[in-house]
Amino acid sequence: MTNIQGIEVLTRSHDYLREVVAAVPGTAWAAPTPCSEWTVRQVLNHARVDQQAYGLVLTGDRPDSDPFHPADALDGDPVAELDKVLRAVADGYARLPADTDRVPTPLGPMPLPFAAATAAMDAAVHAWDIAAATGQNRPLGADLAEGIWPAAERLVDQLRDAYRVFAPALEVADGYGRSEALLAFLGRDPHWTPAGS
Repeated sequence: MTNIQGIEVLTRSHDYLREVVAAVPGTAWAAPTPCSEWTVRQVLNHARVDQQAYGLVLTGDRPDSDPFHPADALDGDPVAELDKVLRAVADGYARLPADTDRVPTPLGPMPLPFAAATAAMDAAVHAWDIAAATGQNRPLGADLAEGIWPAAERLVDQLRDAYRVFAPALEVADGYGRSEALLAFLGRDPHWTPAGS
């Protein structure tokens, strides 16, 4: 397993999200997702605004909409709209010196590796949500999960307690790999399917 970290974990998560969104069938935007109250369309809009927040906060700005009540960007080209946001985030992070110890994030300042892994966690878990919801065989890779774990361990329990951003952690079953364990920790059934929802 490759140990990816820093900016690479963020760019790999962005690539994963792009690939999954590009493969969503046109008829699947209203499909249910592992986020029980949200459709594929809503998860994408949420993920887009979340990533936009990670980019804009670097310059002291904020997104125009709330990630939990996001504006809908699917009237145009959803892949192009997402790509525009992800490029801006990646460019902003790429300009930061590797030893930056107080990177502004929507969750407060963090050292660069944690800031990048936190943004990556958000992008990757929502990519997985969309992939699972639309029947894509695009699992969350073990190396990507490994790069996200430090941020998950540092932040998720406090976010879960304070803001209910994540569902309660699920039990890690025997035989789970790092990806399945991460998804369970983030409150997702790693074997979720639309039919079982």
